[in-house]
Amino acid sequence: MKSIWLLMTIIILSSCSSTDKDDRKLEEREHENLKRDYTVRDASSKFRPGWIEDAEVWAKNYSYDLQKFRFFSFESEPKVSRTMACNLAKANAKADIAGEITTFIDKTISESTEGEAGIDPNNPVINSLRQYVSNNLTSKIQSLLYGASVIKTYWEKRSFSTDLGAKKDYIGYTCGALVRIPASRLSRAIDQAVEMVSNRVKDKEIKEKVEKALKNANESFQKARKGEI
Repeated sequence: MKSIWLLMTIIILSSCSSTDKDDRKLEEREHENLKRDYTVRDASSKFRPGWIEDAEVWAKNYSYDLQKFRFFSFESEPKVSRTMACNLAKANAKADIAGEITTFIDKTISESTEGEAGIDPNNPVINSLRQYVSNNLTSKIQSLLYGASVIKTYWEKRSFSTDLGAKKDYIGYTCGALVRIPASRLSRAIDQAVEMVSNRVKDKEIKEKVEKALKNANESFQKARKGEI
């Protein structure tokens, strides 16, 4: 009888141990040996800067004035020359900021469908409005981003190899740009973008719903970038 209980105890403990191991496998872990299809042959710094991954967090860690400025970053795809990659990163940085704002506005409109005050996503007026946002708003916002300036760049010379999984063997340069923009200017640009969207709607009832959905767009955009919503 004792041997039977002992056996059952071992089985139960083994089951618990197995479950614990399975639970640990589901935990998120940092990549220790992430495989890439290239090797870095040269770079402008010995360390890949953290602002490329998250400019706002990096700025906070290094005690930049986040009340006065907002920070964004953009990294180019591999190009044949370092100059081309960095020129592209600098030129596209503002467009990337504008695109981020546009995406947020479009998402806010599309998600405002709950309750009596919700926006009917199938309404032709809303479809036309979202098409305007998608096709035109980014370029318009970009022209509003006065004062945005590139304050840091970082480049890498990468050797892509088929042996590592790349589609072909080649040398490519990537470049990242860190952009700083006055917080007041960014807020004003978002407010102007919301105004542009609102002015596109002539139907009074729908206009009110759109304005309600985008009422706190500026504050919500900042919170979304911080991962607070």
